[in-house]
Amino acid sequence: MPNSELKENIKKSTRKHTRLVDVGGVLIGSGNIISIQSMLTIPLIQTDAAIEQAEKLARAGCDIIRVAVPNKRSVLALNEFRKAISTPIVADIHFNYKLAIASAQAGVDKLRINPGNIGSSDKVAEVVSAAKDHSIPIRIGVNAGSLPQDLIDMPDRAVAMVEAAKREIAILESNNFEDIVVSLKSHDVLTTIRSNRLFANEMNIPLHLGVTEAGSFVTGSVKNAIGISTLLLDGIGDTIRVSLTSDPVDEVVVAKNILRSCGLYSKGIELVSCPTCGRKRVDVEAVVNEVEKNLPETDRHVTLAIMGCEVNGPGEAREADIGFAGTAGGFIVFKKGQICGKIMSQNAVSEIIRILKSFLDD
Repeated sequence: MPNSELKENIKKSTRKHTRLVDVGGVLIGSGNIISIQSMLTIPLIQTDAAIEQAEKLARAGCDIIRVAVPNKRSVLALNEFRKAISTPIVADIHFNYKLAIASAQAGVDKLRINPGNIGSSDKVAEVVSAAKDHSIPIRIGVNAGSLPQDLIDMPDRAVAMVEAAKREIAILESNNFEDIVVSLKSHDVLTTIRSNRLFANEMNIPLHLGVTEAGSFVTGSVKNAIGISTLLLDGIGDTIRVSLTSDPVDEVVVAKNILRSCGLYSKGIELVSCPTCGRKRVDVEAVVNEVEKNLPETDRHVTLAIMGCEVNGPGEAREADIGFAGTAGGFIVFKKGQICGKIMSQNAVSEIIRILKSFLDD
């Protein structure tokens, strides 16, 4: 099967059809484009810094931003934060139902709660009523490490996670509320994959994918890439968050690359570079690292290839929209497979960015 046909199958026919949920204008489920989420690491009470971080996330391509709302001071800050940020906002609430209601009143676009830890049925009903009044959905988040006591010792952790999700869903549905998104996450990749597969086989509720507590940038990126992409290639998943112990902008960058690698993201510059070897004629690693930091934003899909020598270089560079193949003293430049010039190694980064911007302007 050709790659283009495979990608279309992933985008359309093999995608599991789920309910439609609207998060501040970002549509989740029902075959819509898979959205990217991240979460602020700066407390809302540091409002200016939180706004700055949210703006950086939006520029990086984050579609939905989650914020922790642990106390009344955070709710007060949330009002100001909401006015400054146009990106849809999710309020992350634990235990205190009044914070969920206040967050809905402050104008958030989704609540992330677990009804089972909010309190009595009356308190849950009040939260649901607030969500209905403000036309916002609720995400139920099931984590393998915080299951209900009677499910902790079940031999199959994935089955236990699905059961926990069903219980939470039942609480909301008993209040005539179906505007729901569910996440089932574990630090263990295989448990994450299996729990989401089991859930998707039974339910048509949109799934928020991710591997939780995944670790540092390198380790976490690998875990998330395996877990999320495996499910996406199964046709499972409607929105994703890459969890990293790192700058949240890194989460967005990795998420975009996961989606692009699965044929599910068609915007921006795709950077292709060789792993280098003893044949390299230029310092590819240094050039690639600097170029990657300075890539311009674009809604087009453009392939940029940077290769170290004449062995892999001409082939890969010719197939890219713009390619640079290392040679003595610099790079040969290719556009759409045709040699169009040469740049010197000492000016390589600035020249690559200049040529790329010129290509985008054509």
